[in-house]
Amino acid sequence: MSLKKRLFEAWSIKPLSEKAARDGVHRGGIDRGFLLVVLLMLAFGTAMSYSASSVYGKEFYGDSFYFFKRYLLFALLSVGATVPFVLFATPAFWRGFGVFLYACSLALLLLVLLIGTVGGGAQRWLVLGPITVQPSEIAKLALLMVLALMLSKYEREITSLKKGGGSFRFGVLMPGGLIGTVCVLVAAEKHISGLLIIAMLGVCMMFLGGTRIRYLGMMAGVVAAAGCLLILVSSYAQVRVDTWLHIEEVDPLGAAWQTLQGLYAIGSGGLFGKGFGGSQQKYGYVSQPQNDFIFTVICEELGFLGALLTVLLFVLLFFRGFRIAAHAPDRFCSLLVYGISLKLALQAVLNIAVVTNSMPNTGVSLPFFSSGGTFLAMQIFEMGIVLSISRYSTGRKSV
Repeated sequence: MSLKKRLFEAWSIKPLSEKAARDGVHRGGIDRGFLLVVLLMLAFGTAMSYSASSVYGKEFYGDSFYFFKRYLLFALLSVGATVPFVLFATPAFWRGFGVFLYACSLALLLLVLLIGTVGGGAQRWLVLGPITVQPSEIAKLALLMVLALMLSKYEREITSLKKGGGSFRFGVLMPGGLIGTVCVLVAAEKHISGLLIIAMLGVCMMFLGGTRIRYLGMMAGVVAAAGCLLILVSSYAQVRVDTWLHIEEVDPLGAAWQTLQGLYAIGSGGLFGKGFGGSQQKYGYVSQPQNDFIFTVICEELGFLGALLTVLLFVLLFFRGFRIAAHAPDRFCSLLVYGISLKLALQAVLNIAVVTNSMPNTGVSLPFFSSGGTFLAMQIFEMGIVLSISRYSTGRKSV
C-alpha cells in the first residue's frame, strides 16, 4: 500500500471487516481534536522556546537562536520519526514494542551509571556524539507500556476476590517488581524528580489495573519511605528541601536565587504580561529559563492570561486523551493511553508546582515547552502512540 494512500486513510474512515464490526471496533481516522491540540502546543512551545532562550543562547553559545533551532530540529525529526508509527502501528505492535523498550531502557539506565555525565549533583545523561540522551525519560514510557501489558494480561487474577486467586501476586508483586527495578536504577542516578514521577505513575497504573486499595496504600508507604531515605542520604536533596521549607531564611543570592527570581517573574507579569519577548528576568536572573523555569517566562511575558491559556491547553489534551482511552479497542490500549495522559498531566502539575514554590525544586521539565532533545522526542512519540490507538476505537468504554 502506497504512503499516499496511508496518509489519506489516516484522515478518513475505512470500511470495517465483518469481525471488527461485530466486535464494535472502528478502525478509521486519527482523533483530529487531539492532533489539533498537540500541534497548538508544539507551535506555542516553539515560540516560547525562542523567547525564553534567546538571551541565554546569545550569552553562552553566541547565537540567540541556538535553543530555538535545537527545539525546531528535534521537533521536526521526532514528528518525522513518529508519523510512520501513527500510520502503520497496530495495537498488537505496541504490545511487543513495550517489552522491547523496557529492556532497552534498563540497559541504558545501567549504562548511564557507568559512563553517564554528571550535572547539578545528579548523573543522568549519556553523551552519544552530538546527542545527549536522558535514559530516565525513555524508562517512563517503557514502564507505562509494560505495566499496561502485564495488568491487562492478568486482569482476572488481579481483580479476583478468591483467597489465593492471585490478586497479590499479579496485582502487587509483579508490577511492583517492574516499577522497583526502574526506581532503583533512577535512584542511583540521584534523580529525585524522575524517581518521584516514575513511582507515582506506577501506583496510578496499578490502581487503573485493578490492584486493591489496601495494597496500593502499602505501596504508597514504601514509596514515601524510600523517598525520605533518599533525601536523608543525599546532601543535594537536603539543600533543595531546606530551601523550600525556609526560603525566607536562605541566602537570596545563593540557594534561593532561582526560586525567588522565578517568583519575581511570575508576579511581575500581571494580567496581560510585558509582551512577547519582553521578559527581564531571562537576562541572567532566572537560570536556565529555556528549561525547567520556562513557565515563569510565560507568566512574565504573557501574564495571567498566558499562564491560563497554557494550563487550559494541558487540561484539554489530558481530557481528550482520557476520551480516547475510554474508547480504546482493548484494555491494554486503554491503560496505555490513560498512563500517557496521566504522565503528561503529572509532569505539567509538578513543573508548575516547582516554579511557584509549592514543592521543592526537583528539576521537572514542562511538556512541549522545556528544551531537551530526549524529553521533547519522547513527548512527541507518546502523542503518536495515542494518535495511533485513536484509529482503533470502539463504541463502548474499555475501562
